[in-house]
Amino acid sequence: PHNISGIAIGGGAGGLEREYLEGMAGAYISLIRTKNFPGALTKRQLLVDCACGIGGLKVPILNSILRRCEEEGGTWWMMEGKYDALVHLVSVNVPGDGPLNENCGAEFVQKQQRVPTIFTERQQQNSDEQYVASIDGDADRIVFHYKENDNRNNQASLRLLDGDKIAVLLALFLQEELVSLAKAVPDASNVSCGVVQTAYANGSSTYYLKNTVKTKVAIAKTGVKYVHAAAHSQFDIGIYFEANGHGTVLFGPKFYQILALAEQHLLYAPKDNRSTIAWQRLRVLPRLINQAVGDALSDLLLVDAILFLKGWTLQTWNSLYADIPSRQCKVRVKDRSIVTTNENETMATSPPSLQPALDSAIASLLSQSSLSLTSGDAPPRTFVRPSGTENVVRVYAEAATQRDADILASEAAAIVYTLCDGVGTIPNLIVDSKL
Repeated sequence: PHNISGIAIGGGAGGLEREYLEGMAGAYISLIRTKNFPGALTKRQLLVDCACGIGGLKVPILNSILRRCEEEGGTWWMMEGKYDALVHLVSVNVPGDGPLNENCGAEFVQKQQRVPTIFTERQQQNSDEQYVASIDGDADRIVFHYKENDNRNNQASLRLLDGDKIAVLLALFLQEELVSLAKAVPDASNVSCGVVQTAYANGSSTYYLKNTVKTKVAIAKTGVKYVHAAAHSQFDIGIYFEANGHGTVLFGPKFYQILALAEQHLLYAPKDNRSTIAWQRLRVLPRLINQAVGDALSDLLLVDAILFLKGWTLQTWNSLYADIPSRQCKVRVKDRSIVTTNENETMATSPPSLQPALDSAIASLLSQSSLSLTSGDAPPRTFVRPSGTENVVRVYAEAATQRDADILASEAAAIVYTLCDGVGTIPNLIVDSKL
């Protein structure tokens, strides 16, 4: 089980475990209550695929806490019981329903790009759920998804909101609240908010963060310990989420200093003042977000609250930007140690001829591609890195179309094979590459 703030979430911690969940729910409700006008009368329901793992035992407890708070006035504007501000969590794929993480859960959905199998028998089967989250078996990863009809074949296709999309949503929200707070507390503009990604983050997310959200982006070596350390050391508010949905937000000393300063300015200010609302929202986040480790249930409530405050659906969120097509493959080599990279793994440092050859492949693709880059496009890229466990070199490529991504990945694989003593068969993802 995960040990979160000293509480064994996967074990029988009893009162401590419930206290943790109640604290999380209380922070979520405080965030929800910062919305002045609830809007349309509707019941919000989130289907949670629990991967047949431990989270399936905790989601019903969390939902029961929310329902109890609702009955006791947690949603103070309930309008004679017709309006549910707090999300209703419907858990499926709980322990005993099916095999752990098999054809369900966050990792399956994110890697296979497929809708999870629902092993749970339900009275009402609704194949058109538009608000769905999948967590993994030990509840430290989460992705969101929905189905949308594809006009080309009139079939429903999965629309995935992975860790990159979660990081963008959080960065957008935090930046907006900091800007609003700075109108009353100018020092808030000095709080650095940034996102830490790895080289595997989709290029469109990086481009959107830098050019639309206007936030700082740092690239760290692949692995949670590296991105966590970078988020802690480089930003006052550090956001990191791997594409698989594992991540969190870290708050540094300057963030808490600004909250204390804001309290002096805004404690007696009108409650509907936008700067006051921003202060109320920011100060509750450390109670909702687990800064020690990725916690899918904490992230679930955080994302839901932000979507509610913005009045967004998953479709609205997904429309912020489109992922650039990508392709991954691996090349078997005699000795992976001959391939080295820079600190964040975005460039090869040896063999000396490797990076120039990869750069030439990118330039060749740009010169021959039928699609020209516009100001809103992320540029094509490819990088290679040695595996940490086997004699293979991993290849990653992105381009404007899936075909171009396949071509670039194939060419990069061939370069690695030639320059790094490849063995076996050269991966060829597309037959008629002209690079």
